Amino acid sequence: MCSPYDTDARYGIKRGSGWTGYKAHLTETCEPDAPHVITQVATTDAVVADTEMTEPVHHTLAERELLPNVHVVDAGYTTAALFLAATEQGMELLGPAPHDSSLQSRQNQGFSRADFTIDWETESAVCPAGHRSFEWWEQKHHRNGTPVLKVFFSAEHCRPCPKQALCTKPPSGRRGRGITFLPRERYEALEAVRRAQDTAEWKARYAIRAGVEGTISQAVRVTALRRTRYRDMPTTRLGHVFAATALNLIRIDRWLAGTPLGGTRTSRLEALMLVA
Repeated sequence: MCSPYDTDARYGIKRGSGWTGYKAHLTETCEPDAPHVITQVATTDAVVADTEMTEPVHHTLAERELLPNVHVVDAGYTTAALFLAATEQGMELLGPAPHDSSLQSRQNQGFSRADFTIDWETESAVCPAGHRSFEWWEQKHHRNGTPVLKVFFSAEHCRPCPKQALCTKPPSGRRGRGITFLPRERYEALEAVRRAQDTAEWKARYAIRAGVEGTISQAVRVTALRRTRYRDMPTTRLGHVFAATALNLIRIDRWLAGTPLGGTRTSRLEALMLVA
């Protein structure tokens, strides 16, 4: 509890910025030949992670028969499980895949998880040097309980390996390098997105997501979305719905009047750089 005046409000932090209150999640249409209207509004307290809202948003859209063929989201709304769940619903979740969290990938040096070949049939993995793992077992992720698979390579192979410095620390016991990865369906769904997002075609498709940033900016400027006029969750959500409705009325009016969509705003510093 953060405020004696609003017992539903919570303290949240995102990208180094903290606030007491709530989060608003907006979904809008983005067809080029129709007005861009907000179709769904979700309100949570400030500590709810964005990934927890992807499926509830899809469920609400499906109930109203508004589930899109492609849902464009930012990296906060994607996980391997969510990519898979969207596919099972006949929908594409278009957004950046979570980064490989292995130490080697974070440091951008050495062999990361992607450099190992998974042999699903024999329940083993093969390292870049050609050695096969000797242990494979299932467990739950220690932080979020997600099912994961863990494999270990023998120290007998890792210790004398000429590539050992690029892979792992010198092993002291019977185990050498260990890698953790997701069950097959989730792993393959995640890797497919990681491969696709490096292509020019994927980047061109994903560029449309910048439009929702304009929607958030408009909501903040026109309706003061970042400062609620109400106390408690139900009335704050009602305020968010009113704000979205106001934006829709403004957008439909401009569409009927033939007003073109606004372009990306350029800051004064960027304008000076362009002139130079």
